[in-house]
Amino acid sequence: MTTESDRLLITRVRKNDQAAWAELDKRYRGRLTAYVRRRLKDHSSVEDVVQETFIGFNNSLANYDDKRDLQTWLFTIAAHKVTDQLRKMGRLRYQTGADADDEMMVQSADDRQRVASSLARSAEQREREEAALGLALAALVRDLQAKGEWAKVMALELLYVKGWGNAEVAAHLKRSEQDIANLKFQAKKRLHDHLTAANLSPAVFPELQE
Repeated sequence: MTTESDRLLITRVRKNDQAAWAELDKRYRGRLTAYVRRRLKDHSSVEDVVQETFIGFNNSLANYDDKRDLQTWLFTIAAHKVTDQLRKMGRLRYQTGADADDEMMVQSADDRQRVASSLARSAEQREREEAALGLALAALVRDLQAKGEWAKVMALELLYVKGWGNAEVAAHLKRSEQDIANLKFQAKKRLHDHLTAANLSPAVFPELQE
C-alpha cells in the first residue's frame, strides 16, 4: 500500500507542484538508479533510463491508483524501460538465479503487491552494495592519486563511469590495449577482494563481470 506520505506527495504532484516533483525525485532517484545500474552494463545509459522512468510515471498519472504501492509502480516502469534499453542495444539476455527472480518480482509486482517490508529490505541491500563498491573505488583511486598515476585514474573513469571499451580507452589515452587490459584486471581483482571482505557477492555488480 502507498504510505500516507507518498499519497500526499502524489496529490501535490498531480497539481504540478514543482516542489513535490523535486521531493519525488529526491525520495526515489537513488533507489531507481541502483536498480537500473545493476541491470545495465552500459552505465552511460543509466541516467537516461531513470529519467525515462520518471517521464513514464508522469504519463501514467491519469491512470495511477494510489492504492498501489508507489515504489512498486516506479520499479515496474523502470523494469520496462530497462528491457526497452537492452533491446535497443541488442543485448537482451536470458537471466537466471537471483537476478531473474528479482526481475520477475518487479515486473509482476502490480498483481502480487509485494509487501512493503520486502521492498524496504531490497532497497537497503542495494544501498549497502552500492556503498561498499563506492568505498572500494574510492580507496583504489586514492592509492593511484597518491602515486601520481593520473593516467590510470582517467582510464578507470573511462572504463567504469563512461562505459568505454578497452580499445577506445587505449586510443584516447595513447596506451596499448594490453596496458588497459592489465589495469582493468588489477582493478577488478582489488574490487573483488574488497567486496568479498565486506561479505558481499561481486556477482551483483555487472561491471566486475566479463
